Amino acid sequence: MAVDFGVREFQFTLLPRMADLAPERVEEALTELDATRAEMRAAYRRWLAMAHVPRAPRGLTRYRWALGPPATTARRRFGDLTCGVARWPLPLWPDLLFEVLTGPGGDVWNDWLIRPPSSPTPDLPPPPDLTPWSCVVSDVSERFPGARDQEGSAPTRWTVLIPWHDGTHRAEFVHGLLQHVTPP
Repeated sequence: MAVDFGVREFQFTLLPRMADLAPERVEEALTELDATRAEMRAAYRRWLAMAHVPRAPRGLTRYRWALGPPATTARRRFGDLTCGVARWPLPLWPDLLFEVLTGPGGDVWNDWLIRPPSSPTPDLPPPPDLTPWSCVVSDVSERFPGARDQEGSAPTRWTVLIPWHDGTHRAEFVHGLLQHVTPP
């Protein structure tokens, strides 16, 4: 595999799915990275194509290939299973970490942006005032009692239903990062 794929290119792989729900934030990110949509699309295509290359890195090795050694690693129990946890900082989201959970066989179970465990949950405004990229799934779950997680409409998406005095708001996340809130 070529070695010209690193943190910058990996960040590009997260943006196309976000552009579906928060295109303005993605445009701002591309400007911040001094990048073009063509660069973003090329990195995304390359990342996806690796899944079909027999000798391409697999599982956690794929993330290490792109991001280097994780900043932290750990083990976490889910019921009877123990999984691996690897986390990396990404410059585009300096207050967050990119987390990859792997199963006992090394397969990737989940990957998304999280708040570092040592960071407090930020004060969040009411659901109608939440803005794209202002929080992650766990922030909303901790801040709003009764919030219910649901599967999203695509593998990288997650939905949280937030009960509020005016009804239930639907918060949509991509790679764990808030993209859009739909009012009741």
